[in-house]
Amino acid sequence: MSTAEMPVYEWRDLPWRNIQQQVYKLQKRIFKASRRGDAKTVHRLERLLMKSWAARCLAVRRVTQDNAGKKTAGVDGVASLAPPQRLALVNDLRTLDRAARPVRRVWIPKPGTTEQRPLGIPTMRERAAQTVVRLALEPEWEAHFEPNSYGFRPGRSVHDAIEAIFKVTRFKPKFVLDADIAACFDQGRPFGCQTTGL
Repeated sequence: MSTAEMPVYEWRDLPWRNIQQQVYKLQKRIFKASRRGDAKTVHRLERLLMKSWAARCLAVRRVTQDNAGKKTAGVDGVASLAPPQRLALVNDLRTLDRAARPVRRVWIPKPGTTEQRPLGIPTMRERAAQTVVRLALEPEWEAHFEPNSYGFRPGRSVHDAIEAIFKVTRFKPKFVLDADIAACFDQGRPFGCQTTGL
């Protein structure tokens, strides 16, 4: 199956296993080229992945079916897409260079306080475009991340970070620096850090 041209399929009949394998193979090549330091090959493969039909299908599936916020509407009011509309969105994602639409601003409560924080909700198309770009950029940067960083990385969770801290601190007491950088700039406070001994 060509990654550049869209075969004639119904959404429910798409070969999802093959699509995931194609995207994974390209991501693996990007990862290896990034590890080698071959920036030219990395950028060429990233462009290939962003233009591929398989990556666009996978991005639309994640945004419209798999993600927890799949029924959340953006400023256009579209909360869900029917299968023919999903295929139309895959075709629409051929060009990622047009200007993004504004996000819908929603205020959600902060846990444990009465304050609220703003949350921006992009349209379905913008979320799919962001997912296509993320599929291309993630393997490049995964090749350079430290092995002991756990925030916002695929395949890593809070439990992995807790396990790493436990392994480091179980034999000898250590100091942990808990820094609230945002509080450093609040109302003239000198520094919003505290240390905790383990």
